[in-house]
Amino acid sequence: MRFGVMFFATTGVDPQQACRTVLEVSRLADRHGLDAVWTPERHFDEFGGIFPNPALTSAALATATERVQLRAGSLISPLHDTVRLAEEWSVVDNWSGGRAAVSFGSGWNANDFVLAPDSYENRHQVMLEQIALVRRLWAGEEVELPNGAGKPFAVRLYPAPVQKELPVWLTSSGNPRTFRAAGELGANVLTHLIGQTPEELADKIRVYREARREHGFDPGSGTVSLMLHTHLHESAEQAEATSRGPFREYLRSAVKLELKAAQGGGAISGGHALPEDEIPADLMEELLDATYERYLHNGSLIGSPDSCRPMVERVARAGVDDIACLVDFGVPADLIPATVPLIGELAGSRGATRGR
Repeated sequence: MRFGVMFFATTGVDPQQACRTVLEVSRLADRHGLDAVWTPERHFDEFGGIFPNPALTSAALATATERVQLRAGSLISPLHDTVRLAEEWSVVDNWSGGRAAVSFGSGWNANDFVLAPDSYENRHQVMLEQIALVRRLWAGEEVELPNGAGKPFAVRLYPAPVQKELPVWLTSSGNPRTFRAAGELGANVLTHLIGQTPEELADKIRVYREARREHGFDPGSGTVSLMLHTHLHESAEQAEATSRGPFREYLRSAVKLELKAAQGGGAISGGHALPEDEIPADLMEELLDATYERYLHNGSLIGSPDSCRPMVERVARAGVDDIACLVDFGVPADLIPATVPLIGELAGSRGATRGR
């Protein structure tokens, strides 16, 4: 099992403090033998709002780290011009010495698509076409596109990337069709346990492996990365006590964002359903308690390295290769860095092995 750290940054976090935390934790991940640092793309909301562009974040981290892979998790590509995306990530690849990687997502929040309203309805197909074009440009091909005068212009990527091939993931909220699409493309998969158990995930990973085989890719290669909320302490009880309040508020912020997205006329993440009206306060508190308990026991790495090993073994049996440890879900910033050495301990104090 390989491990990396992932950031998201919830509400109520000072942006400058969040930036300092990302830098410090990324340096520690580099030092303690973790494999990757994941940063997201979020827009127009406090929930994750310091991360509107993972290429910018990764470029900053390129100069602060030496060996971890710098992964977008996720890049919402239909919001952007495809050639510009390829240029930005080639820059990241150069500044990092060949450590850029991207998990592409089609997006779900209609409000985000004020950046590209025409792409919302067909966003999944747009994303797949963008991946194909980015791969062609990354490989050094000239791609003919119309210029401002409507005449064809042969576009080539500058600067040329360091890596011959961009490591690509597809982000899935649990839809088997996305797992199959990733397999067909020979891409990796990034997913989570929101709305699915490890055992349900195992079935989707089998779909992924079979799709790889059917399309001429080695079914045993390809990386399945799983995001897990992570807060570790030598004492499992202390980790639980420290994380309970922040995690509940993190969940509250997530629900508010989902409601806002639904009210904007779009879907919510994962295709789940939410009530049209605000959730009553007493019911909300019950839901937050129940959800925290579910994550604590069946969907996170909250505890001590010893208490969390069974969860690592459980997801490994499901076919997960790589865990993206989401560490900044509202836990006080001064406590987050101490989790990184314990993730290294959970990883077994082994050397770096990147799943590319």
